[in-house]
Amino acid sequence: MITLEDMEGFFRESMELDEYQKRAESFAVYPKQYSTIYPSLGLVGEAGEVAEKVKKWLRDGYIEKEEVAKELGDVLWYLAVLSRDLGYPLSDIARMNLDKLSSRKKRGKLKGSGDNR
Repeated sequence: MITLEDMEGFFRESMELDEYQKRAESFAVYPKQYSTIYPSLGLVGEAGEVAEKVKKWLRDGYIEKEEVAKELGDVLWYLAVLSRDLGYPLSDIARMNLDKLSSRKKRGKLKGSGDNR
């Protein structure tokens, strides 16, 4: 059964990763000499804010999903501009990640540690 929430989702703006990345670039206001460094530090900071909200969930017993979603949006923005600074469209980053995970799954290496398992 389709719910009202499902219907609302149909009317929300759908966006491809590369389109998001292109639009997000217009908000990148930092000196060129800090490309890669600035968004890397921002990415870590925003990921920390996501972790803080989840930590409070453990402490308080409830989570403010919309607030976490807003922080995830900040993570996405930094990821988009960092990817751009490295010369990759977000769609390539997503594809490379799925290829890596698929390879690990086929080889039975999803669990464990290390970059090249």
